[in-house]
Order: sequence, then C-alpha cells, then structure tokens
Amino acid sequence: MKSKVGPYIALMKLRVVELLLVTTLPALFLAAKAVPSLKLTLATLIGGTLAAGASNAFNMIIEVDSDRLMNRTAKRPLVTGEVSEEAAFFFASALTLLSLLIFKIFTNTYATVLTAAAIVFYVLFYTIGLKRRTAQNIVWGGIAGCMPVLIGWAAVADKLSLTAWLFFFVIFFWTPPHFWALAIKYKDDYAAAGIPMLPVVASMKSVEKQMWFHTVGMIACSLGVDATAHLKWWAWVITAVLALGFIQQLLRINGSDGAKAAAKLFQWSITYLSAYSLLLVVAVLVK
Repeated sequence: MKSKVGPYIALMKLRVVELLLVTTLPALFLAAKAVPSLKLTLATLIGGTLAAGASNAFNMIIEVDSDRLMNRTAKRPLVTGEVSEEAAFFFASALTLLSLLIFKIFTNTYATVLTAAAIVFYVLFYTIGLKRRTAQNIVWGGIAGCMPVLIGWAAVADKLSLTAWLFFFVIFFWTPPHFWALAIKYKDDYAAAGIPMLPVVASMKSVEKQMWFHTVGMIACSLGVDATAHLKWWAWVITAVLALGFIQQLLRINGSDGAKAAAKLFQWSITYLSAYSLLLVVAVLVK
C-alpha cells in the first residue's frame, strides 16, 4: 500500500504545503478575532492542503523534463516512472475538484473562488508563463503562495480587510529571499535545467540588493499587521526580534561562504514565517 500511495503523496509536496497551512491558521484567528469554528478551520486546512497538493502535482507534470536535469528533483515520482503523467493528471484534477467542493460546502463562494484562482495562477501564470521567461519569476509566482492568507480570511469573514492584505504582502515580500537563498545553494541545478532563477542570471551583488528590498518590505508589512490588528506591545517586540534575526542572516550572504550563509538564511526564513504566524495566533488568544 505504501509503495502505491507514497508516490502520489510525493506529487503533492506536502513539506511545501506545511508552510501554506502555517500562514492560513493565523489568518483564520485574525479574521475571527477569536478561536475560529473547528469545522470551518478543518475544512479550510483540508481544502487548502488538497488545493496546494493539486497545484504541486500539476507543476510536476509540466516540469517533468527539467526535473530530470536537476539532482534535487531527479527522484520525483514522474521522473522515476513510479507514476505516469496520465495518472498524475487525473490525480491532480481530482484533488482540485475535491478541494473546491470542500470550500463551497463548508465555507463560502468567496473562499472557493480565491482557491480556484490560486490554482490557476500557480499552474498557468507561474509554472507555464513565468518560470522560464523571467528572473523575477518567483516574485510574481509567489503570489500563489500568498493566497492561503486571503482564502482563510475570506472563509471566516466573507470579505477581506486591510490586515488581510498586509499579511498577504508579508508573504509576498518574504517569498523571494526565501527562494533565492535556496536558488543560491542549487544554482548549478537551475542553470542545468535552463531555469533563470535570479542567482543564476544575475551577480550576487544584484541578488543581495533585491533580497534587502524584499526583506525591508516584509518587515514593514509585518509591523503593519501588528498595527492594524491592534496587537499588544509585546507582539511588536517579538516581531522586531524576529526581524533582527532575519537581517543578521542576510548580512552574512556577502561573506566568503555565500552558499553556506544562503542555506542558513533559507532555514531562518522558515523560522521567521512560522514563528510570526504562531505569534499572531497567540496574540489573538492573549488579550
């Protein structure tokens, strides 16, 4: 059973989906200004997992040829032949329909439409349209990764507020430094696959400059969320500490061992987003 089910689970890239769920949960709490309904929370998290998994599966189908050229993706199930492209397509389609059905039944039309838009954007605009055509691919493609915040908020409130959009932009600005740090580490892989990630086609000085721009935007929007959500002073302090930690890691990028520093920045970026999301949940609960 594991040998048959495992490859399909691998198509969903659940380790990536985890981060999307991490940002969905605080959006639910912030929108509800309290503990959200358990049924609504489960529906949103399950539906979101299926939607993101569907997007990732479609992504693997489209990129199977380039995945064969990269060491870090060479063991993906479509590359190894554990799953056929036809079977993967039906699997991804089924996940899409099931996720939208869950959102429609257990949340509302607004959240359902946003979910469908996120899938379409990631598959068509990012994977097919942007990824191989511009070094800014992850900047605009990252919008799909910001959508769970809006989806979670809409599922609770059936509308979007300024705080929701600021949280959206926290992730929008967080995404490029996060992925560019990874791209520095796997620069040769992306070059071999012909994918113009910024570290492949630009100098490290240019990459670092753009990382700083997005980091400043991320921190500003994080503080904006704190302000518009009327969080206590201690939440501001913790946000500032997390921001300083991010800055400290980014300062090391221009050192002699940039690849090692980039790997640490990649890990710290995950820590930042996870810790900040947890902070928002706790701040809602501790009034």
